[in-house]
Amino acid sequence: MIDAVVATGLIAEDEPLLAAALQRELARLWPELRIVAAVGDGSAALEQALALRPELLFLDIRMPGLSGLEAAETIAEEWPEGEPLPLIVFVTAYDRYAVQAFDRAAVDYLLKPVEPARLAQTCERVQAALRARAGTAGPAREAGAAASDETLERLRRLLAGAPARPRLEVIQAGDGQTIRLVPVAEVLYFEAADKYVRVVTATREHLIRLSLRELLPQLDDARFWQVHRGTVVRADAIDVVRRDEAGRLSLTLRGRPERLVVSRLHAPRFKAL
Repeated sequence: MIDAVVATGLIAEDEPLLAAALQRELARLWPELRIVAAVGDGSAALEQALALRPELLFLDIRMPGLSGLEAAETIAEEWPEGEPLPLIVFVTAYDRYAVQAFDRAAVDYLLKPVEPARLAQTCERVQAALRARAGTAGPAREAGAAASDETLERLRRLLAGAPARPRLEVIQAGDGQTIRLVPVAEVLYFEAADKYVRVVTATREHLIRLSLRELLPQLDDARFWQVHRGTVVRADAIDVVRRDEAGRLSLTLRGRPERLVVSRLHAPRFKAL
């Protein structure tokens, strides 16, 4: 018999009864798992995950504020360098077809209402992943890095899985009492700004009332690369990519003076450079 893994976890679920039921079942099925926080929204999940650094996250997909996907993305980008990322189990009420995406992107997923037998399978799967992470096949640092790379790759695939929409060719940006038509081909980068997106060309900046997540499916992902959760750049406008002493990447674009940060979630795009 294989001993259970001692680990820490966080539950993010906006329905208190479901959160309490999940925590009770986890205590029964996996007593060695210590739940360090149970929160009701994505922002609290982000805050507590970064503060407490649990090894496992149970994230509801739909929560007030940040969604489970948005929280996972931000956690991955802000997680301390050199530390293995937490494993993710998504909890969702989506139908079977939609769940296929989560199956490819997370260590596991659970459908609401969570069934004890299915949760038991999840506990076994997560413990196997944690054992592999701590295995003796190589140095602990290399094992942790490999696990983090796999987690990042799964999350990237999920975030890239938004349904495509008709390609945007021209952006209509309000400018006082007028509307400026900005060809997408002239845009150097897009940057999230609260409930708006900054549209930056070589000579002008515009604000549009649209979230970056709404905009992304309308852009050609071969031409526009997301380099940070709040930044999308036109690939052929990239001039220089720099790596600092800590291994963090930043880039500059032709025609613009500022440096744009590349997050760890999107840094692998530049490995070949």
